[in-house]
Amino acid sequence: MKFIILALSLGVISGCTPQKKPQDKKIVIWHWMTDRQDAFNQLASRYEAKEGIEVEFKLFFPPDIYSQKVIAAARAGNLPDIFGILGEKKTLGSFVNAGYILNLNSYMEANQGKWQESFYPQTLEVVIFREANSYGVVPGIYGVPIDTTVMQFIYNKSLFKEAGLNPDIYPETVEEFLDFAQRAKNKLGVDGFVCGWGEGWLLNALATEWAINIMGESKFIKTIEGEFPYTDKEWIKVFSLFAKLRESGILASNIATMINKESEDAFSKGKAIFSFNGSWAVNVYKQLSPNLEYGFFALPKASDKFPIKVWGGAGSSFMVNAHSPQKEEAVKFLQWITSSEQQEFLIKETNNLAAIKISEEILPDILRTLIDDLDTLTHPNIWPQNEDSRVIEVMNRGLQQIVMGIKSPEVVAQEIQKTKERISRR
Repeated sequence: MKFIILALSLGVISGCTPQKKPQDKKIVIWHWMTDRQDAFNQLASRYEAKEGIEVEFKLFFPPDIYSQKVIAAARAGNLPDIFGILGEKKTLGSFVNAGYILNLNSYMEANQGKWQESFYPQTLEVVIFREANSYGVVPGIYGVPIDTTVMQFIYNKSLFKEAGLNPDIYPETVEEFLDFAQRAKNKLGVDGFVCGWGEGWLLNALATEWAINIMGESKFIKTIEGEFPYTDKEWIKVFSLFAKLRESGILASNIATMINKESEDAFSKGKAIFSFNGSWAVNVYKQLSPNLEYGFFALPKASDKFPIKVWGGAGSSFMVNAHSPQKEEAVKFLQWITSSEQQEFLIKETNNLAAIKISEEILPDILRTLIDDLDTLTHPNIWPQNEDSRVIEVMNRGLQQIVMGIKSPEVVAQEIQKTKERISRR
């Protein structure tokens, strides 16, 4: 995901000089998506051939550099025609409130809302601000999703077979998950579970899913709002699940310091039977190990009390610079890139789920299995309020320490709550 990081694209807009003809307009787009630069360039060439307007996709990587550039560009009044934001909803809100991002309501609602209705609602929701939102943003749609992301558990079907497990049956509970992982590790000598937990957002996404399953979405949100403490017994149960994973012996030895790319590489090479990753992993695994036989499955339940919610929504979105002299052309381009022909092209080239409602027959089999989970998606950018980033940082670090056996769930819960109370008093 590509997630945790607040990333906004920026660039120096190549505006028209007095000597240029009107048809010499150029749309500049800055982004962070290394896996899509070639596909974007092909789309830019197609658009120029069709409309006579040059489109330039500028790639900035890694994301933290991208983030620094966009912040500097915003301060200098130098944002490009189109850019993106990843991270907390309040960040998007701050850019909207500062007047940097165009409200797309009138475009989305034109022609009886044809453009708006083309998107998966769960995906579009990430860039929508509703009435009376906690960020003080004028209600509206402030971005255009170009794909959909779903976080899932992943299992190696070939290793399942070698371990004597049925590759068509995946674990549905935490107990079954631990049992399957331990049996595979004992018989094959591979790790039971690998994940990039050196990146705290992956831990946070999984903790969020288990928290909602254990206490329900309402209580989870009320914790963020301060009505329930992180020392509540149900939060202790959430944190204890990570201690249980450590005690089971199924975790890769360096999981708490491993970045996601290392985890993806290890899983693609058959070094672990389970992992936790996003739908973008389809493209990653295709590049790393084209013959890898694997499948996705939803969160192993820790409780039957509440339904499972899956972390996901818009994987990547583009925003239009409200001050761009090319903003009308920028909107037209985004309408074009989110039409069915271009979305099908991106599916084929990048193996990402489309942002718009599209025939499932077009999707590769491995992606088609994820469509059923769209109705269960949850994401910080659709919650009424986000947790303070400082509290999240303490939680993520605490989860890593639990996994390493340094701290107990109770101690971590107390540290998170103390941080939240200290921030709330300010």
